Amino acid sequence: MALSQLVSVFSSPPALALAVTLLAFALLWLVSLRGRDCGIVDLYWAAGFPVIGWLELALGPPPQMSQILFMTLVTLWAARLGTHLAVRHLQSEAEDPRYRAMRDQHGDAWPRRSFWMVFMVQGVVLWLVAAPIHFATAPGAGHAPPAVVAVAIALFGAGFVLESLADSALAAFRRDPSNRGRLLTTGVFGWSRHPNYFGEAVLWWGLGLLSWGMTGQLLALAGPALLTLLLIKVSGIPPLEAHLSARPGFAAYAAQVPAFVPRPPKSATSEPAAHDA
Repeated sequence: MALSQLVSVFSSPPALALAVTLLAFALLWLVSLRGRDCGIVDLYWAAGFPVIGWLELALGPPPQMSQILFMTLVTLWAARLGTHLAVRHLQSEAEDPRYRAMRDQHGDAWPRRSFWMVFMVQGVVLWLVAAPIHFATAPGAGHAPPAVVAVAIALFGAGFVLESLADSALAAFRRDPSNRGRLLTTGVFGWSRHPNYFGEAVLWWGLGLLSWGMTGQLLALAGPALLTLLLIKVSGIPPLEAHLSARPGFAAYAAQVPAFVPRPPKSATSEPAAHDA
């Protein structure tokens, strides 16, 4: 590849957005060293997506109305989730159990390793999940067919509402000191053990579908596919349920309520345990 081609690749809006994303996570890593709290990495998860999208739009030609509307949806989701994550972090009494376990495992090497294992990895993952944004904000993106828009908006709306209800219900539940060490099993948590994760996935499939409709690029669906995989198999449900599995009553709850896709519970749940989502 010629030098001019390399310069073109690394000066493209997505490449510059990746650089900005990694820089933001590197700065968060420095802050985490002072407070011994890797949980602050989650504070940029939601914000990073509109930063990428609006930056890529600003670096291109004047945007189409469809692109502005697409980014408005992304920003709406990010504002709600980002506020929720920030409030939850401020109210937490200790570092997230996932990162506490990793800190204990790696000992004195953890500050250095956390840079790569937590902050840089999350930066790259964020950029990859943002695939629908990269395509929707690229020059040449047009208007999606009305039927695609209708389905995409329905998915986005359903996921947004479900995730909002789950986060709100869990936050209210945890604010009550009498619920410490107990599991929320009512409402949407009686249909799915992780309805917030399911809502998040549905929402992103809506954004992916809308981006595909605007561009015809199937790779736009790679973002929600990766996010769904991570939630189900890697960084979402597995570490959280490993943390909860030893709690009294959790096994009965897990036997009655599905982990991800909601469905009516088999029967009333037994004695509640604890939920740290």
